[in-house]
Formats: sequence, structure tokens, C-alpha cells
Amino acid sequence: MNVVPGYHVRMIPKQRLSASVDADLIEAAEAAVAGGRFDSVSAWVNDALRLKLEQDRRLHALGAFVAAYEAEHGEIAPEEIRDAARRA
Repeated sequence: MNVVPGYHVRMIPKQRLSASVDADLIEAAEAAVAGGRFDSVSAWVNDALRLKLEQDRRLHALGAFVAAYEAEHGEIAPEEIRDAARRA
């Protein structure tokens, strides 16, 4: 089952993974499966890992953007960050 918009079930080869996970996360995964939102705990974990990978890629791209901006315009001052946060 696919619950995140833009995600599609793909025929990507799978590898087995053994990991220790916090009990509350296992409960959340099992509840998602019981609620019909995912086909299996494995599908829930796979989706969570994919979201984390995409988040890490976006953060890396943002860091590269800020570094390039600062290389051209100088370091962004803490006051500028606070001002921008207030306007947001």
C-alpha cells in the first residue's frame, strides 16, 4: 500500500535487514499495518528510510546552496537569520 503522495510501488530488488528499533516505533508500524495504511512492517520501514534519504538529500542541497550564496555574498549574519525568521 502506498500512503505518501508521489511514491509508487517499484520493483526494486530488496535486501534483508536486521535492526534494533525503539519499541514505540515498532508499535507505530504495527498500528499502521493493522489500520491498513501499509501492507507490512517492512513496507512501513522502507517508506521511513526512503523519507529519511530524501530529507538528507534536501538538507545536503540546502547546505550547498547556502555555502554557494555565502561564498558570493558573504556569511549570513545571525541578525539576518533572526529577521528572516520573524518575517516568515
